[in-house]
Amino acid sequence: MLTEKRCENIDDKVFMEFHDVAKEVIPWLEEIACEYHCRLEKKEWKSKYNHYVVYDYEPFCSEGFEISITLSCKCPNFLNFVRYLFELKMHTINYLNSCVAM
Repeated sequence: MLTEKRCENIDDKVFMEFHDVAKEVIPWLEEIACEYHCRLEKKEWKSKYNHYVVYDYEPFCSEGFEISITLSCKCPNFLNFVRYLFELKMHTINYLNSCVAM
């Protein structure tokens, strides 16, 4: 799930938040973001059971947490392309998982 936030400030950055990112996809997403001139602003682990429990580091036991990543960039086209690559990768992973389940 993706949420786009636009912020008009001195740097005129655009922010995009990725919710419920799989733990295995995080290194790939960080690498792609760096490759396309995006900056990792925030990485959070939010508890699925207690909305007030939020960590800015990976907890010892990451079961039961939703991972959220916020990226920023001065050019919204780079963020849109990162979003496209992320959605394509998630679609491919879901398709392969459904093939394995058959």
